[in-house]
Amino acid sequence: MASGQGAPARPIGVARGNGLRLVSVALMVVTVAIGAYATGSRQDANTITLYSGRGESLVAPLIEEFERETGFTVAVRYGGTAELAVLLQEEGTRSPADLFWAQDAGALGAVANRGLFRQLPDDVFAGVPTIYRGGRGMWIATSGRARVLAYSPSSLSDDQFPGSVFDLADPAFRGRVGWAPTNGSFQSFVTAMRVEHGDDATERWVREMIANDVQAYRSNTAIVEAIAAGEIAMGITNNYYLLRFQESAPDFPVVQRFFESGDTGNLVNVAGIGILATSANAANAERFVRFLLDEYAQQYFTSEVYEYPITDTVDQNPRLESFARLLDVSPQIELDLLEDLDGTLSLLRRAGAL
Repeated sequence: MASGQGAPARPIGVARGNGLRLVSVALMVVTVAIGAYATGSRQDANTITLYSGRGESLVAPLIEEFERETGFTVAVRYGGTAELAVLLQEEGTRSPADLFWAQDAGALGAVANRGLFRQLPDDVFAGVPTIYRGGRGMWIATSGRARVLAYSPSSLSDDQFPGSVFDLADPAFRGRVGWAPTNGSFQSFVTAMRVEHGDDATERWVREMIANDVQAYRSNTAIVEAIAAGEIAMGITNNYYLLRFQESAPDFPVVQRFFESGDTGNLVNVAGIGILATSANAANAERFVRFLLDEYAQQYFTSEVYEYPITDTVDQNPRLESFARLLDVSPQIELDLLEDLDGTLSLLRRAGAL
C-alpha cells in the first residue's frame, strides 16, 4: 500500500523513521524556514508551536481535531526528526518551539540529555509502561513500533524459527535473511543491541551476518516484497509493513512473529513528545500532550496506522499482537540511550554493512 493512503474517515500517511544525522545543508534550510515561520508565535497565548518529525499526512488529522476541540492554533513546522533535533540543540534558549514530536526515541533522548525538555507532570505517566517513557520523565511515547521477523511459512517451519536475532547468523540460514542497513529503524535496533550487549558483541554479530551472506535491501518494504517473491526466507523489519500489504492482499504469502521474550530483536521503538524547557505556552502545550495520550488519538494510531498504543484502554487491533504480549516480549532498554546513532553508523561502516 502506498504511504499516505487513508482510512475512510480520515486521510493518513506513515512517516518514515529518521536517523540522528548531522546533515548541514538540510539543517540550514530547516533553520531558515523555522526562523521565518515561527517568529511571533510566543506572543499568542492561543497558539502553540510544534516541531514535528512525524509526517504531515499522518498527524494532521489529529492536530486538526485538537484545534476543533480546544479552539487553539497549532503552528506546525514539519521536518526530519534528526534535523529538527539538531536544530533544537542549535537554537537552545532561542527556540520558538513549545513541543517536539519525534519519530524515534534516539532523537528524544538527544534533546532530553541536553536539558532542553521540561519535566512532565507525574500523572501523565500513570499506567504507562516503562518501555513508553523517557528515563527522567522528560518525554513520553505517543505510540510504539515493534521489530519482528517476517518470513515465508513455506520456507521456514515453526520448529526452525530462531529464538533470538543473534541466531540469524547461524550457517543454517546462509543467504536466506534480509536486512536494510541504511534504514533508520534498523539503525535504531543496532543501537539498542549496542546498549544491551556492548559494541564488541554487536559488531561481531554484524560481521557474522555479512559472512553468512545476509541480503541487503533499501527498505523494510523491499524486504517484505523479497520474502513474498521467494528471494529470501525471512527478514527483520517493523511490525506494520506486512500489514499494509495484507490490506489489499489478505492472502499475501508472508507472516511475522516475535523472537523469544526479552530478545533485542523485539525492540519497541517509539514516536514520542516532550515540552521544551523554554516554552512560553507550556500549559497549552501540556494539553496537546494529554490529547495525544487520550483514547481518540490512541485508537487512531492502533486502528489506522498499525502502531501499538501506549495503553490497553482502547480497542485491540486484531491484526496486532495484544498489549500484554507486547510488554512480555519487549526488551527493557532505557530509550534515552538510543541517541548515539553516530556510534552505530561508525560500527556498521567498520563492519562493512554500509
